Amino acid sequence: MASPFRASLCLCLGLATLALVAGEKPGVDPVNIDASVKPCEDFYTYANGGWLKSHTLPADKARYGAFEEVSERNRAILKQILEETSAKTTWAKSSVQQKVGDFYAAGMDEAAIDKRGLAPLKPIFATIDGLQDTKQLPALLAKLHTQGLPGGFGFFVGQDAKESTRYMGNLMQGGTGLPDRDYYLKDDARSRDIRAKYEAHVAKMLQLAGDSPALAAVRAKVILELETRMATAQWTRVELRNPMKRYNKRTLDQVAAEAPGFDWQGYFQARGVAVKDLNLSQPSYFKAFGQLAAETPATQWRTYLRWHALNASANLLPKAFGEEAFAFQGKVLNGTPEREPRAKRIEALTDAILGEALGQLYVKVAFPPESKKRVLDMVENLRVALRERITNLDWMGAETKQQAITKHNAFGVKIGYPDKWKTYAFDVKRDDAFGNVRRASAFRVQENLAKLGKAIDRTEWGMTPPTVNAYYSASMNEIVFPAGILQPPFFDPKADDAVNYGSLGFVIGHEMTHGFDDSGSQFDAQGNLKNWWTEADKQAYESRTDMVVKQYDAYEPLKGEHVNGKLTLGENIADIGGLKIAFAAYQNSLKGKPVPAAIDGFTGPQRFFLGAATVWRNHIREAALSLRLKTDPHSPGRERVNGPLSNLPEFYEAFGCSDGQPMKRDAKVRPAIW
Repeated sequence: MASPFRASLCLCLGLATLALVAGEKPGVDPVNIDASVKPCEDFYTYANGGWLKSHTLPADKARYGAFEEVSERNRAILKQILEETSAKTTWAKSSVQQKVGDFYAAGMDEAAIDKRGLAPLKPIFATIDGLQDTKQLPALLAKLHTQGLPGGFGFFVGQDAKESTRYMGNLMQGGTGLPDRDYYLKDDARSRDIRAKYEAHVAKMLQLAGDSPALAAVRAKVILELETRMATAQWTRVELRNPMKRYNKRTLDQVAAEAPGFDWQGYFQARGVAVKDLNLSQPSYFKAFGQLAAETPATQWRTYLRWHALNASANLLPKAFGEEAFAFQGKVLNGTPEREPRAKRIEALTDAILGEALGQLYVKVAFPPESKKRVLDMVENLRVALRERITNLDWMGAETKQQAITKHNAFGVKIGYPDKWKTYAFDVKRDDAFGNVRRASAFRVQENLAKLGKAIDRTEWGMTPPTVNAYYSASMNEIVFPAGILQPPFFDPKADDAVNYGSLGFVIGHEMTHGFDDSGSQFDAQGNLKNWWTEADKQAYESRTDMVVKQYDAYEPLKGEHVNGKLTLGENIADIGGLKIAFAAYQNSLKGKPVPAAIDGFTGPQRFFLGAATVWRNHIREAALSLRLKTDPHSPGRERVNGPLSNLPEFYEAFGCSDGQPMKRDAKVRPAIW
């Protein structure tokens, strides 16, 4: 899916009042429609034009739409939880309330953070400054990585993609400070401007940390040059979407032979990790990194690693560091003029660090059992619809269909929040914001490493309960919907089924379809990276997905900047298939009865598609949109509405679209996958 976390409202309000707090009628509010636009010309603007005119982009947001509306309502819930919990200092030590309350209180104590200055970071700087020879680099990176600090590359433990019942270590490319390799390598005016501003930003941060202006300028240039060499070796985001290409199982001896120049045995020994084998996700990057490690002087590594430790800690240091970090990350990269208030930033940090502790308090307020039951009923109806679609496909043969249905039947489903809550075995101190985050990071690293040799934990969640998002996990073969997204306009208990199937049903169908997108379709029912397609069916599928690539490549959200059809392919397949399946599930939910009478002048099918369009409405700054076009595997909001709908005969019928109208694509170029 796409987007951030949370939703708004105070604890005194129940879920039933959410739509009123949002200022809208349950389901489809006609005031959000722009009737001056024809639905078959531009459905996104037709369905959302009224909302777009009546809402403005807040100064502290890079984007504002349905996701952010829900996030703001969630944040009001979280704000009251955190303020009430942090006001009390007598909670039992290590209780959920003590950890959440003291973490928030420490983060909000800006005066104490300013008073400490750079003192909390000095031990880390001292460790880095101990690097006198490049041969010491593996041990130093091991120590930093163990503390959750970045540098050079990453290592984590996850499921073995080809043997999903076991955990395996993974080495991943990394080491750069800009959002994507293209920012270092492209020669267009915007990329050159961002590089220049990044170099100036690095120099400014180093000055705040004590360097003279002249020394900071020299060091910033060294950092940019070193990161550029890393970026040159990195794989593109399109290449990273290929799970088969990313799977490169190696022994440690093989890694050492393929990527000489860096002591891999020494690195893992220093981390205390015994690895028999691991996945070298991007072999060519590590070959280049080994050479870079050997050739780069220790002085340059010290400069680079000090910068990344400083950058990772900016928002836990005195005010000037956080403001300078925002000046680049917020203003330059995203075009956002104002920083969010501190309370919102610390709410987000608390959710990121203690999400399941905070989530226990959140779901008591925001997600009653009856909502969970209704969502589960919708999921089951979507399951039935998807099974029917697979069974009736005319381009897929019987052998592949059977495998697809086996995978479909094995889907796991998680709704709202975990059955078993995570515990956080690290100290949270009311007077140590920096230390709280560093201890949390170290704990999380060790928690991850401890998975080696253990059974797969299928109860684990990849998102926290307040998160406004959802996901499909190919290795777990499961769909997951946190309570945070199960709120209006995604899910409204008071809305009619047509709208809920159009909005939340779309999301459910989207995540289910990820199991059969160009990447997810490479994993079997048990989550193993394994081909289960006949060659003929694979070719028939790819001929259709090629149409999706061409369709989205043609979209130009910004002048001169197009959607990347290959980068966004998986999400676009899931959008097209998700809508198709959700509409079929809505029809099935009627159980053969006539479509209910029109509401506010709209039929059930029309309300379905209006509900679908509502969830992608948004205002977005040009800089943020440009960033997303380079880095986000999702298409922009307008394209997530008009793109899929223009392929659906069900939509044409609902709104009477004729041949030649923009929202009715020629049958010859429609990717009829589902």
